[in-house]
Amino acid sequence: MDTCYRHPGRETGVSCSNCANPICTDCMTSTSVGMRCPECARERTKVHTVSSMTGTPTATYALIAINALVFLGSSSTSGATLRDFALFGPSVDAANEYYRLVSSGFLHGGIIHILFNMYILHWLGSQLEPSLGTPRFVALYFASLLAGSFGALLLSPMSLTVGASGAVFGLMAATFVTQRARGIDPMQSGIGPLILLNLAIGFIPGLNISIGGHLGGLIGGALAAMLMDRLGARRRGVVLPIAACVLVGVIAVAGSLAVAGRVVG
Repeated sequence: MDTCYRHPGRETGVSCSNCANPICTDCMTSTSVGMRCPECARERTKVHTVSSMTGTPTATYALIAINALVFLGSSSTSGATLRDFALFGPSVDAANEYYRLVSSGFLHGGIIHILFNMYILHWLGSQLEPSLGTPRFVALYFASLLAGSFGALLLSPMSLTVGASGAVFGLMAATFVTQRARGIDPMQSGIGPLILLNLAIGFIPGLNISIGGHLGGLIGGALAAMLMDRLGARRRGVVLPIAACVLVGVIAVAGSLAVAGRVVG
């Protein structure tokens, strides 16, 4: 349990939503974007909300555009693009087609599939990207995507798997972790129920949903977000948080290569 940075003898589970320093109840100032420490509460000109940001979530829009363009392009190739770029264990293992670990995350099997993923990406990206900053958000996205590929290959290496769901689940997990760190109840904000609902949908028979991809992205995104939060609290800047996401991505890739050739009987 962390201790308040101004009162070392007091344990607390709440951190300042601006600088991430742990704060006790005597040091908390409630704001519209979470609890603030005394210093950040006084420095009002440095407090940002999503609505007050002058920049737009450019990476979020770019990712949505890339997914949409790939979907339109793959729709005219009679399934060839899906076969050549989808996640498939034997192709990754025997043919060394490692690009499938990433390319599969930009392919979708139908209009409902991509619309649902892009809606969630827009909703979460519009909140997370201004909060984290574009470099950290992009690093988090790809760490989650790679973790989703690992999860899919771990549970179903012999299946063709596509979709941005791994990355999207990672963003959901990161939002959950970030809200908890800022003293916000994720079950009240809606992100907790959303995660539970989407996990439950994955177990409905006949929907052909990659449970491994969802779980992998969820775990990878949560781990990356926790590391980013811890490292960001110790030192300002983007280097360490991005390094944390790179570490999660490297572990996911190593895991993917280890299980890609596994045959499930």
